[in-house]
Amino acid sequence: MSGLLRFLPALLLTLAACTGETPENLGPDAGALAPCPDSPNCVSSDADREDEQHYIEPLAFEGRAEIAWEAAVRAVQSLPRTRIESRSDLHLHAESKSRIFRFVDDVELHLRPERQHIAVRSASRLGHSDLGVNRRRVERLRQAFRKEIAVH
Repeated sequence: MSGLLRFLPALLLTLAACTGETPENLGPDAGALAPCPDSPNCVSSDADREDEQHYIEPLAFEGRAEIAWEAAVRAVQSLPRTRIESRSDLHLHAESKSRIFRFVDDVELHLRPERQHIAVRSASRLGHSDLGVNRRRVERLRQAFRKEIAVH
């Protein structure tokens, strides 16, 4: 047992450094965000509605798309341990880190003014299961978005 305790700090540091590489498939392609992998560590509003494991509702809005987009940006900024990495008029990519091991998840938003919604995708870079973390993050994002949009 004491041998295991000697290696525990090194193991924890190794796990903490496991952020994974930034995916190359970020951003909309042919009007859609990248599909989720087969693993249960991703949710997307672009997934098939029948795919209960991966599908999640987009962020719906009424009115001016610019106001909704700014509300969505502020909502992302309000998420804990989340940093916006890139942003344009139609797409946003943020990295969200887990509290203890600092695993990185990628959060994407894609403004679709013609549909009056913002597509959303949240996916883990590493591992298989996220124990529902990405789904809960998007629901927190949705709540923050609703609060932000209500202000305007």
